[in-house]
Amino acid sequence: MRYPRIRDIREDKDLTQKDVAHILNVAQRTYSGYESGTRNIPIQAVIKLARYYGVSMDYLLGLTDKKTP
Repeated sequence: MRYPRIRDIREDKDLTQKDVAHILNVAQRTYSGYESGTRNIPIQAVIKLARYYGVSMDYLLGLTDKKTP
């Protein structure tokens, strides 16, 4: 499953995949797989990204258009 919002929000914040991979403590290739949908993103990573970006997990996963948690 692809999660285009994690790419979109990363780009909106002018971050590289390497930057976000560092935040998540994973390799850039692993994070790239999350964005492309070739790897499932662990729930712990979704939680960390939601907190980092200040948005809801539902927003990151495309379940709602409401950004606020």
